[in-house]
Formats: sequence, C-alpha cells, structure tokens
Amino acid sequence: MAQVHSGIKESSSTNDPSESSNTEADLVARLPTREGWSTPLTLHNQCWLRSHMLGKFMAVRDNFRPRGDDIILATHPKSGTTWLKALAFSIFNRSRCSLDNDNHPLLTTTPQKVVPFIGAVGGDLDYLETLPSPRLLSTHLPLSLLPPAVSTLGCRVVYLCREPKDAFVSRWHFENKIGKGGPIGLEDAFDMFCQGCSAFGPFWEHYLQYWKESSARPREVLFLRYEELVSDPLEVVRKLASFLGVPLTQEEEDGGVAQQVVSFCSFDSLRNLDANKAGGVERAGGKVFIQFSSLFRKGKVGDWANHMSKEMAEKMDRLVEDKFKGSGLVF
Repeated sequence: MAQVHSGIKESSSTNDPSESSNTEADLVARLPTREGWSTPLTLHNQCWLRSHMLGKFMAVRDNFRPRGDDIILATHPKSGTTWLKALAFSIFNRSRCSLDNDNHPLLTTTPQKVVPFIGAVGGDLDYLETLPSPRLLSTHLPLSLLPPAVSTLGCRVVYLCREPKDAFVSRWHFENKIGKGGPIGLEDAFDMFCQGCSAFGPFWEHYLQYWKESSARPREVLFLRYEELVSDPLEVVRKLASFLGVPLTQEEEDGGVAQQVVSFCSFDSLRNLDANKAGGVERAGGKVFIQFSSLFRKGKVGDWANHMSKEMAEKMDRLVEDKFKGSGLVF
C-alpha cells in the first residue's frame, strides 16, 4: 500500500543555504523572468515556474527516479488538487486506514502533506527515495518537466483539470491570499493568465500534454475533470479505486464505502478539520505565506461569473477554443 506519513521534510540537497540561494539566483538571472503574481516567475523549457523554486523543479527531470508502480496525481494549480489528494489517499490506503478510525491521518494532517509534491518542500527527491513502494505522489509540473521514465516505465498518472475560467478566478483569489506585496488586480492577472504567464503555465500546454498522454496510454493515465468530481463524486470514487488497483468489492459497495469516502473527503468536511484551518508554510524567503485554510475557498462550478465581465469571459472562451482546437479536449 501507499506510504502513510505526515511530516514535511526540508530539502537536504545542500548543507549551505547561501550556496543554494546563489545557484538559484544565477539560474533566474539567465532566464526570462516576470513580476506580477505573488512571486516572480521564470520561464524554463516553455513553462513559467516560481523563481524561488526554479532550481528544485529543474532538477526533477534529471534526478527524480520514477518507479514502475508509482502513482502520480498531476494537476494544474487551483484545479482541485487538495480534494484529489484526499480522495486518492483515502481510497488507496483504506485497508489499513479505516475511514471511521479516529486516528486517520487526514483528521490531523492536511492532504498536501500526506501526498508529497515531487521536488517541492515536503517532497524533496532524497526523501522520496526513502518511501516504500508503491508511492503516492503529486506534481504541478507539466509532463515535459518530468523524467521520460514516467512514461516508459508505465507509471500510473491521474490528471485533474478544471474549466479555465474557474481555474483562473480561483488562482487570482489564492495569489492575493498568500502574497504580502499587495493585491493583484483582476484585469492584470487575467492578462497574464491569457498570455500563458502563471505558475506552471501556459495552462493550455499543461492540459494538452496530459490529455495527449492519456490518449497514448489510456490504461495508465486517467484524465478527470473537476466538474465530474462535483456532479458525480460517487462515480469518480469508483473510477479512482479501479484505476489505483484497489477496486471496491461487492461487500464494500453494499456497505456504502464509496459514499463514506465522498462524505469523508467532501469540500466542507475537509475545510472544517482543524488540520486544514490552522497553520501553513512560508515560501520565497518570507514573501509568501500559504495558510492551509487558503486551499479551501468555494469549490463551486461557475463561480467565474461572479467576478469576470462578459468581455473577459468571451476572450477566455475564444482563447480556449483556439488553443484546444483539433485536440478533442473541449470545455
């Protein structure tokens, strides 16, 4: 079964913080960098990455060692990452972490910690090597920045995407919550998002890379939509259980296990847990503080209509139609 752990382990790639800082500063200086979001972004291999994380993310493709039985949860930011982590962890570990157990890890630890991000704080590459197989991991990186062995070894990947207008509005709110340099205007954020300049963007390239991978490896790459989770979470739980290699038994179906998972991992249930209401992590040398509570806003489909003008929505729709034309991926 997947690992059960709750601690965040800091990166051990260097014993000298100043050396690491200088190296990343050198990298940023050599590549296109833009301000505008809560932290500066640097363009690497056609993907915008947070500048303070550039070195760690660049190292993933060369130094992360996938295993054939790895399960990777991949998302573009603000597309239901926390929800997917909670669902996958609960489903995959249910044989030894009963959902009615008062000591279940998700009752005391945020989903962001129990499923570590590849290459990020809490999921540095040395630490990932210590985890037993099969590993349940996560990433915001596009497929092009992961090692080719993810595909050649047949690693299973669950990709969750979200309607771009809702993803953008959620991103805008999130960036304004975590940044300490003042709020980002909606129109400025919208322009950058449409230009492809957002963390792990352009969003269309991110979606398309995993969409094409799901077509090439349909038995090993499960492509989901956030809207599916909202409209039919029971079916998604069953689909995930089967894909993860731990399908629900008839006894579990009769016992309502799928309903139990949906209830346990619901947006309101997760948001109201103490582990997700208190605490957080500091980033970018103290310029950003991510409160765990900021990972839960509304989770509603169509909330973009409460923020974006008709003109903005039409522009985004035209962009999406153009970028995904001919791919078979539609919104």
